[in-house]
Amino acid sequence: MPRRRQEKRTIARSKPATIRNARKSAPKSRAKPRRPAAIAPNRTRLDFHPLTPDRWPDLEKLFGPRGACGGCWCMAWRRPRGEWEKSKGEPNRKAFKKIVESNEPPGVLAYAGGEPVGWCAIAPRQTYVVLERSRVLKPVDDRPVWSVSCYFIAREWRRRGVSVGLLQAAANFAKSRGAKLIEGYPVVPYTARMPDAFAWTGIPQTFEKAGFTEVARRSKARPIFRREV
Repeated sequence: MPRRRQEKRTIARSKPATIRNARKSAPKSRAKPRRPAAIAPNRTRLDFHPLTPDRWPDLEKLFGPRGACGGCWCMAWRRPRGEWEKSKGEPNRKAFKKIVESNEPPGVLAYAGGEPVGWCAIAPRQTYVVLERSRVLKPVDDRPVWSVSCYFIAREWRRRGVSVGLLQAAANFAKSRGAKLIEGYPVVPYTARMPDAFAWTGIPQTFEKAGFTEVARRSKARPIFRREV
């Protein structure tokens, strides 16, 4: 009898030790927070379409009540500076809508899951009156070119490669309209985190990734990039 009691005690005491060891060796599982699909564009297919009249509501949705930035409505290079300043807001919106309704698409929209997430303006260089008056961005030569004048990417999709795809789509669109040469005027960032509002013509890395090459630089911060199409 004493021997059996001793065996029972040994077994009873060994069980908690086994359980404690198992708990120590078991890996701890930590649930990782899931990212919303809206901020994971790498998992979402992007589609690109020219801005035709039927897509105007999509541009309005993307730009919001401020017309992308400060009532611009992508008219900054299409009007003389003074006229553009006076037309900020509704006058610029109406003017740009009229351009879209002329059936000459002024650029390309990017979509993710059916929602507009980006915009790239592109048109023959002579369309932009500001370029014709610029000393820094004056023509490189007398070859006819199409100019990339503006980008606008939805906030949650910025710095995720959308602009590169947009630029490639814009180049393809211009080619379909007879363009042979595309030109862009990116701004060189002056800080690691330059405000987005100052980079609305793009940055050099975007153009390089889309196959563009720098061909001129008359200002430290404003190179001119080109690509044959």
